[in-house]
Amino acid sequence: MRLLLIGAPGAGKGTQAGLLAARFGIAHISSGDLLRRHVRDQTSLGRTVRSYVDNGDLVPDGVVMDMLRKPVLAAAAGYVLDGFPRTVEQAEASYAAVRSLGVEVQAAIHLDVPREELIRRLLARGRGTEDAEAVVEHRLEVYQRKTVPLLDYYAGREWMSTVDGAAVAVDVHQEIVRRLEKLAAFGLLT
Repeated sequence: MRLLLIGAPGAGKGTQAGLLAARFGIAHISSGDLLRRHVRDQTSLGRTVRSYVDNGDLVPDGVVMDMLRKPVLAAAAGYVLDGFPRTVEQAEASYAAVRSLGVEVQAAIHLDVPREELIRRLLARGRGTEDAEAVVEHRLEVYQRKTVPLLDYYAGREWMSTVDGAAVAVDVHQEIVRRLEKLAAFGLLT
């Protein structure tokens, strides 16, 4: 089972990816966690991406693709991607890179959360300062402009479903599982 979670910052991708990985025994591959680890460890990649992350901007495609290649290949039997791809260009490039290896995404889940709830969640994580509010607004604008087009891209390629991500985490998880089990029953997930 190879899954992709799509959602705005604060939509619950990390929470749901962790639950799905545990439930199905697949790898949870979080681009954000990998990037933060590189920044924390002050690797050369971490120094390259720090300014992008600090400003709420997307890290350049090539950098993220290079970072994710090994984890995706290592988890060929099953994974849930959290935070990548974030643009149609990234999706097209990653599909071209993994298609011949048979490790491409099989299903995409969109966690739909109202903007007001996203802002509340993100500010609760941060410091609550005006600076944090500006970064949150910028991140949501970038998501709207760059990531929302992925919904059409995946709707035309792989099976995709939208789930109410504003619900309680356990309810969101159960709804995702219900939909994945339907796909598996029809032989659309392996």
